Amino acid sequence: MTAFRTTVLAAFALFATASFADDWPQWGGPQRDLVWRETGIVKSLPVDADGKLPRVWSAPIGEGYAGPAVADGRVFVTDRIVDASQERVLCFDAETGKQLWHHDYMARYTVSYPAGPRSTPVVDGDRVYTIGAMGHMFCFNAESGKILWQKNFVDDFGTDLPTWGMAASPLLDGDQLITLVGGKDGSLVVSFNKHTGQELWRSLDSPGIGYAPPVIFEFGGKRQLIVWHPEAVSSVDPANGKLIWEVPYNVRAGLSIMTPRKVGNRLFVASFYNGPRMLEVADDGLNAKIVWSGKSDSEIRTDGIHPIMCTPWFDGKNIFSVCSYGQLRGLDATTGERLWETRAATGEGRWWNAFLIPHEDRFFIHNEQGELIIARLSADGYEELSRGLLVEPTRPVQRRMTIWSHPAFAMKSVFARNDRELVRVSLAAGTDR
Repeated sequence: MTAFRTTVLAAFALFATASFADDWPQWGGPQRDLVWRETGIVKSLPVDADGKLPRVWSAPIGEGYAGPAVADGRVFVTDRIVDASQERVLCFDAETGKQLWHHDYMARYTVSYPAGPRSTPVVDGDRVYTIGAMGHMFCFNAESGKILWQKNFVDDFGTDLPTWGMAASPLLDGDQLITLVGGKDGSLVVSFNKHTGQELWRSLDSPGIGYAPPVIFEFGGKRQLIVWHPEAVSSVDPANGKLIWEVPYNVRAGLSIMTPRKVGNRLFVASFYNGPRMLEVADDGLNAKIVWSGKSDSEIRTDGIHPIMCTPWFDGKNIFSVCSYGQLRGLDATTGERLWETRAATGEGRWWNAFLIPHEDRFFIHNEQGELIIARLSADGYEELSRGLLVEPTRPVQRRMTIWSHPAFAMKSVFARNDRELVRVSLAAGTDR
């Protein structure tokens, strides 16, 4: 009986793990590292005769930059209704695309590029957390949409909103919900009790907030919360918010955006104007230093990579990223020297962007023209395997139409949005054409 019970529990644990792996419950997926780990995925995209990817379903939504989150058979996304000066939180059935609930609230925009919320929702069991462009934070019951608790960063913390609004997706850690707030009295980053909304601790005092999501890594055997803000890369103790180490890095225009990347004791960040920085954390985890940096502080004359919204891929040997004007580049991670450059997956123009999502031995690349590309990236260059149109670009930027929202990869599908629709496309093996 005991052996049988152990077998059943082991099987249940395996099933639960597999089910979770099929979700994309937050920015960056289950492990917050922007890696897609599902198996049984197509090797070439199932495009139709017009080069488009056929939808499982499509649902109407409003404008917004925030990508979707997918968990427990539901899709959560935020948008903006311009005429009503409202932001919305929307919940859809992941199988059918049917809207299950929505919550509307007033949000009069004072930020630049006022085209909707920026931050990806975070799902944790029966709760979902959202942050709007103007600093409205909510905790909802994921099934019903009932508000469990809420905060207003401007009213509650005295936040001076960054130029392009609140964008960083919050981070769950045990019973904590940790997020950038940018308020007064040392509240650049704040930890809340995820159940009640009670403040647990606050940390860092900086005039800039930035847009990079906080992440937790281990250095020197110590769990460290990495907060990359416009003045520095800071490491704090996630248990209490106390500063561990800090490396100054003054970022022009507050454009700390990409998710910091870690391999071993090295930590990588890069910004649009000021370029890349490779940090090395000491063996004891108590301090860090810059081991190499880009040679350019120009958005045009770039030697390394100067991404605007793309989070580069860093595997210890290579770095791949889209640069300031659309150049997809490979760098030697040891030295920062450029290995190659191509525009085969991208276009040309200021702030040009594409998202790179590793999957097994290849990458899924979602560019701002709404295309999904399967390609191999290596030290030798770019090798395209397949391409199809996922969604139409709908946002005018620099005399071109764009999409600047990150897709979600879950349920052997890709979930993506523009300013008109949210779509699901199956990428399960067997749908190849």
